[in-house]
Amino acid sequence: MRHVDFSPLYRSTVGFDRLFTMLDSLNQLDGGQTYPPYNIERTGEYAYRITMAVAGFTEDEISVEAHRNVLTIRGEKREDKNEDEREVLYRGIASRTFERRFQLADHVEVSGAVLRDGLLHIELTRNIPEELKPRRIPITRVGTGEAKQLEATKQAA
Repeated sequence: MRHVDFSPLYRSTVGFDRLFTMLDSLNQLDGGQTYPPYNIERTGEYAYRITMAVAGFTEDEISVEAHRNVLTIRGEKREDKNEDEREVLYRGIASRTFERRFQLADHVEVSGAVLRDGLLHIELTRNIPEELKPRRIPITRVGTGEAKQLEATKQAA
């Protein structure tokens, strides 16, 4: 069965509302990819955070890249020198290579990323350019009963 993605039709939606729809549709197209788990939360009017559980990875093993409204997070575990010496009886903490992509809404920028306590926090802000923000147009009041008339001047021939 084919999945039809209607997210390009939602261009009239302003803000991050479309971001959540696109993220859900991307997750469905991944073929059920669930690693690493993540949360998306709103932290302010124009601020959002993606929190991803990346236990066992260091800052050097994770890369965060934003390019043309696509946020890509990659994790590649480096070889452990002591791995040959030890025998793992049960591996419950995944340490496999991963890549997650998020489609960002227009004017969304990544403002920072922090790795703390096994969680990668990626801060997003929505910066609407001044020319795209709505502006209030003042309405001037025309005097009652008085009509201004512009007179054209005749030019001498």
